[in-house]
Amino acid sequence: MPLITASDVAIERGERRLLADVNLTVSAGEIWQLVGANGVGKTSLMRALAGLARLGVEGQIERQAELLYLGHASALKPSLNAMENLRCHPACDVMASDDDIERALAAVSLAGHQERPVGALSAGQQRRVALAHLLVSPARLWLLDEPFTALDSSGCDWLDEQIQQHV
Repeated sequence: MPLITASDVAIERGERRLLADVNLTVSAGEIWQLVGANGVGKTSLMRALAGLARLGVEGQIERQAELLYLGHASALKPSLNAMENLRCHPACDVMASDDDIERALAAVSLAGHQERPVGALSAGQQRRVALAHLLVSPARLWLLDEPFTALDSSGCDWLDEQIQQHV
């Protein structure tokens, strides 16, 4: 069953056409990876697929499943702690319970850090807080932009395992 379909999608930034004639269908059980040089439009395409970019986007995108987009730039609020960030993330329409959030933080090796302001955490720890959204979100489709950024080897292994389990 398709989770998302893009037909004849083109993306422009200013006068520059980044992508043209993009056609894809992502179905349940599939893992896709966008690969390309810096600046060719990978993030722009992912943001368009997530419904976060409308200006400069042509074509048709149909979302048949709830999705979670985690960009390479953190959407975390540095003054809030990890618990508060996971409670109020705009990608989560459903409010996670404190127990679910605590389990998610423990799963990303941040048990005991839930009350620290995210701005006081290292880059890798901040990335782990962002990735904890995967565990509290009901989304069937994950759009992850540079998900391994700032993770150590154990974090990369954990994320790879989560992706495989989610499929």
